[in-house]
Amino acid sequence: MTDTTILQNNTHVIKPKKSVALSGVPAGNTALCTVGKSGNDLHYRGYDILDLAEHCEFEEVAHLLIHGKLPTRDELNAYKSKLKALRGLPANVRTVLEALPAASHPMDVMRTGVSALGCTLPEKEGHTVSGARDIADKLLASLSSILLLLVSLQPQRRTYSAGNRR
Repeated sequence: MTDTTILQNNTHVIKPKKSVALSGVPAGNTALCTVGKSGNDLHYRGYDILDLAEHCEFEEVAHLLIHGKLPTRDELNAYKSKLKALRGLPANVRTVLEALPAASHPMDVMRTGVSALGCTLPEKEGHTVSGARDIADKLLASLSSILLLLVSLQPQRRTYSAGNRR
């Protein structure tokens, strides 16, 4: 056992030690977010995450992260329409998901759905920024459909509990 073990034999908790070895060392440069710029804060593309959570819709934040800016009202309406049009799952992806064992963990179903989607709709050669954004939009739209399919199959599936995860 190491000091990073969170739970040992379901009897007691061992808290991980806080590593200070890399405190203050940049892990990389990104335009997406900053962490701890002025304490324990988080910013997405310059916007405080608490402000985004309080004042923005999900699709507005998705647009900000994927497309680089908060949308105008017209852009938001167009983006919602685009995502709605991208929600459909190909038949073979549905078939793969429907064939999974009833006791499958929901995250395993989501991961498998994404993998099946990637095999069905492979990325095109020669990545472009626009193409990457289209992939992100399709994935974002498809995840809700994968989740909806999972929920619709629940009557036929065994109820999941944390205890039956392998």
